Amino acid sequence: MTEGAETLVDMRLLAAQAVAREAGAMARRRFLDRSFTVGFKGRQDFLTEVDGETEALIAQRLLEIFPSDGFIGEESKARPAGEGGAAWVVDPIDGTANFARGVPHFCVSIASVAAGKVEVGVIYDPVRDELFAARRDGGARLNGALIRASGASSLANSAVEVGWNLRAGPEQYVALLRRIASTGASPSRTGSGALAIAYVAAGRLEGFVEHHIHAWDCLAGIMLVTEAGGYVSDFLSGDGLAKGNALIACAPGVRDALIAAAAFEGVTA
Repeated sequence: MTEGAETLVDMRLLAAQAVAREAGAMARRRFLDRSFTVGFKGRQDFLTEVDGETEALIAQRLLEIFPSDGFIGEESKARPAGEGGAAWVVDPIDGTANFARGVPHFCVSIASVAAGKVEVGVIYDPVRDELFAARRDGGARLNGALIRASGASSLANSAVEVGWNLRAGPEQYVALLRRIASTGASPSRTGSGALAIAYVAAGRLEGFVEHHIHAWDCLAGIMLVTEAGGYVSDFLSGDGLAKGNALIACAPGVRDALIAAAAFEGVTA
């Protein structure tokens, strides 16, 4: 990477952190005063007007700074990148069901993708004021301090978040949950895939698995886990950016065991 390209990545990282904090502060205010209505895009697929408002703020801020960049958000139509631009991939509130129900476990997730690779990942939890941030080849940090994935070497001593969605169906989910639990791991589901993957990067969890997850939910976390020394399956293969994909993110010492337990098609040790 040239010096100019490195500088641009650093600028995107700084911008993403500042914008995530601003957007998170707005979401937190609305969460605390409950000044929103709750709707549904589908079964168990919560939506509030705060999602759209927060995404609009993020898009406005980032595209003012980087007008040639593209934008892919959960709540809006994608904008293609111009020549030489990157694509911002954003979930304005990951954990909307928690947000809508008054559960203080949600986050803002912002990633930047260029030349088919994630280059920046930022996840901000505004309730705990925790900012997870990473850039390619620059390490992963939590509120400025370096973080590393867990040193665990056995799933029997591990905690693994098992992401849930209706796209894979309840039978597949229950079967996956059973396979993870049968290893001796402690499975959980907290309602925010982005935060769960950030927790893998910080060593708070040993793994995260999901049959299908969208890019805006996981790309920032993928950058974090990669830079924290963890393992992440090849999410962007097979048009994962546009269509989503299966995902395994974990501590390096449980990589082979978690891949075997998840048994996702096309993901091998």
